[in-house]
Amino acid sequence: MRFDRLAGRWRATALSIVGGLLALTQQSSAFYLPGIAPHDYKIGDKVDLLVNSLTPSLNADNKLESVLSYNYYDERFHFCRPQDGPKAAHESLGSILFGDRIYGSAFKLNMLADKSCQVLCRQTIPGKDAPFINDKIMKGYNYNWLIDGLPAATLKVEDRTERQFYSIGFGLGSEVLGQEVPHFHNHYDITVQYHTADKVHYRVVGVLVNPQSKNAQYDKDAPTLSCDSTEPMKLTPKSDNDVVFTYSVKWERSEKSWATRWDQYLQAVDPKIHWFSLINSVVIVMFLSAMLGLILMRALHKDIARYNADDTEDLQEDFGWKLVHGDVFRPPQSFQYLSVILGSGYQLFWMVLTTLLIALLGFLSPSSRGSLTTAMLLLYIIYGFSAGYNSAHMYHSFGGKSLKRITIMTTLFIPGICWALLMLINVCLMAASSSAAAPAGTLFGVMALWFVISIPLTIAGAYFGYKRKTLDPPVRVNQIPRQIPEQPWYLRPVPSALMGGVLTFGAIFIELYFIMNSIWFHKVYYVFGFLFLVFVILVVTTAEVTVLLTYFHLCSEDYRWHWRSVYTAGASALYVFLYGVFFYFSRLRLASFASLVIYFGWMSIVCLLFFVLTGAIGFVASHLFIRRIYSAIKID
Repeated sequence: MRFDRLAGRWRATALSIVGGLLALTQQSSAFYLPGIAPHDYKIGDKVDLLVNSLTPSLNADNKLESVLSYNYYDERFHFCRPQDGPKAAHESLGSILFGDRIYGSAFKLNMLADKSCQVLCRQTIPGKDAPFINDKIMKGYNYNWLIDGLPAATLKVEDRTERQFYSIGFGLGSEVLGQEVPHFHNHYDITVQYHTADKVHYRVVGVLVNPQSKNAQYDKDAPTLSCDSTEPMKLTPKSDNDVVFTYSVKWERSEKSWATRWDQYLQAVDPKIHWFSLINSVVIVMFLSAMLGLILMRALHKDIARYNADDTEDLQEDFGWKLVHGDVFRPPQSFQYLSVILGSGYQLFWMVLTTLLIALLGFLSPSSRGSLTTAMLLLYIIYGFSAGYNSAHMYHSFGGKSLKRITIMTTLFIPGICWALLMLINVCLMAASSSAAAPAGTLFGVMALWFVISIPLTIAGAYFGYKRKTLDPPVRVNQIPRQIPEQPWYLRPVPSALMGGVLTFGAIFIELYFIMNSIWFHKVYYVFGFLFLVFVILVVTTAEVTVLLTYFHLCSEDYRWHWRSVYTAGASALYVFLYGVFFYFSRLRLASFASLVIYFGWMSIVCLLFFVLTGAIGFVASHLFIRRIYSAIKID
């Protein structure tokens, strides 16, 4: 009867999760709280145009050839500078770490003041720098400008829905079919959309730029410059190139309000694809929940009823998971590393969950560049307490005696590996003269946060976790380990881990495509409602898959479930990495060794953290399951 209630609660919980996910999805779009206060302008007020790093996008073959970004004021581009020199804008920690380098510009914009064919400056681009610029044009590099926090965009049409949307950035130049030298964009038609309710205060709600290539001749004695030239601007390496940078400004009234000004930037993807991803994940969860419920209701109930029977003859014929009751709680090999993975997994779980909840409520506005990365970094540092607490508690429960050792390992093991990979990526960025290389001051600041906040919190958590009462096993552990019979091929470590990992990966792979597409193609990802639901489904799927395979291992009289639960759940990280390899060959064509190291370096960091997160989820689920079933039987 005890396990009837357990099975009923398990089934009811699974059904309530599925129903809650579907209900929450319908409401998720309602949670949006702007993260930045609107800026009101009056007629004639100066409107700043900021410039950011140039970033790669898809080339003419629909491939990404580079992941390196370059400073707008890189001397090789020879762009116009303000008279008093470019001044760096205030940026968040996350914005700097992900390559934003925002500066003021020489453009002069005033609210509602239209301008036509204004000369920005005249530059001479040496022939030696022309190949560098032409190469970036051929690789699809984009300008990235900002006006009132909104990125300058080009108007495009989504193929599936035929709906217009704003694509962030615009081309450095254009490649012309049949011509070896591309056209360099040196004229910019800027359209700024504004909204007003009282005709006194005006707000920017949209920025569109139409770049053009014009080989205009500049005559300083002429009163005006004509931008009607149809001859394109081509940069030749054989001689110096005189380039005149010009721009026009048009102010256009719009009915969209300031609160909805990001809508057209965020509607680039058909939401039906996200719904398909969600339904696909829910089906997997329902399938696993049904299997788990069947096992709990039939197999386990039958087993426990037989094990608790008074008939001694039946007990002598018992086989399966009860026979390993004296070994199932035996501490595993290298349990200190298992404890570190568990503690770091708790740290990542609470970081991800808290970040998604904050983003779901709209506090991480896309106008606040880098806020998502900053929030994740700070939360990871704060939850160092959770890492130390859980790793030390599990380490002590396994019989570990050295608090100092587990504290040092928790503090340095996972963060140290990630830091080493980040330093390798940063060295490659510096060697390639990319603006995405983090400055020394920023790296020092991150290290200061680590040493001043994260490490003390980890030490404090480890102290309290070690002092907490240990988890005593519900059954006695035998002194002599039981011999494990030969296992069928599908329950051996590699096949079982691969089978478990593919189910977990199947619940997230569609949403993973959008995340990677957003990161590497510099798109805005803001469907946090779907992402939160996918994360919940990931946790449920990982737990159910691991519990199922753990039960099968125990029935096969294999009590080595500790590391098996971590490998089974964490094997999905292998599929994530393989998907990254597939994404590389299908969407990327990286031409430089530095880009290759950067791409696979970041993939390695992501997969490592994903392994730790899912491995910890799998271990916790299996641990709770095993303690529950072995506490429900009578042991002589």
